[in-house]
Amino acid sequence: MAGYILRRLLAMIPLLIGITVICFFVINLAPGSAADMRVSMNPKYSETAREKFEKMYGLDKPLYEQYFIWLGKFVRLDFGDSFATDGKKVTEKIGERLPITVGLNVLSMFFIFLIGLPLGVASAYWRDSVFDRAATVAVFIGYAVPTFWLALICMYWFGVHLGWLPISGLTSYDYDSLSPAGKFLDLSRHLILPVSISVFGALAGISRFARSSTLEVLGEEYITAARARGIGEGAVLFRHALRNALLPVVTILGLSVPGLIGSSVIFESVFSIPGMGQLFYMSVMMRDYPTIMGILVIGALLTLAGNFIADVAYAFIDPRIRYGSG
Repeated sequence: MAGYILRRLLAMIPLLIGITVICFFVINLAPGSAADMRVSMNPKYSETAREKFEKMYGLDKPLYEQYFIWLGKFVRLDFGDSFATDGKKVTEKIGERLPITVGLNVLSMFFIFLIGLPLGVASAYWRDSVFDRAATVAVFIGYAVPTFWLALICMYWFGVHLGWLPISGLTSYDYDSLSPAGKFLDLSRHLILPVSISVFGALAGISRFARSSTLEVLGEEYITAARARGIGEGAVLFRHALRNALLPVVTILGLSVPGLIGSSVIFESVFSIPGMGQLFYMSVMMRDYPTIMGILVIGALLTLAGNFIADVAYAFIDPRIRYGSG
């Protein structure tokens, strides 16, 4: 097992470098440069100032040379300085917003699995029932509806029309003056809409995986044998079937990470949440290449970590799998 983990960690290094190469060259193919954006934002920006800006950040060098300069900083865990007017370090800007995005995604993943797994198992157990059909329709509506459209509808209905929930930010203006219980309640009210929309859109994948996997396991001979021995349905489902049914479901754990990070760009921008998704959107609009690369690398690392955790979890869920035994 230890040998397998080491091999997987070492294999992630060239994969990560390949991702950075593709991302670096693709973002520079977009029309307009950081210097062009500065000129468009400030008509008095002189050609001399433009040349100084490009020389200061190395934008006058060939693209491949710029990449190797960036890679040299990256191996020292330095993403460089932001092109924004604040001139902050990229690591500092990401460090301020990363906990918010990770916290939202972890909370969303918790509710996705908390709701999606029982929903899929119940749909498989009561196959082709009214419950199964209703659950299928509901989760696929959530999958098909555009996230930004649903967010706007919910903001208008629950925030503007009914006035039940706040529609922007993570906290209210008087957050610092509230009691600990009041702060928790205020933060919870601000999280209800973005987390609910994120969960609703992602339920289809996990619930359908759980349903199909549970159906396959329930048809196995050992399940029939367990029922023939007089074991109750509850024990058959949860003690014998569920653990084996979880193996394919674990796969979606690694696949869900990039999807949630991508959706963060949408609902953090819509709900004005100061997370990494909103920073990514603002950086793309400003052609802030160092910040874009920093966020893409963080997203790639989280995705690779999710896939790694899913692979390692196989061995704990299914005892038939023995990584590194050969």
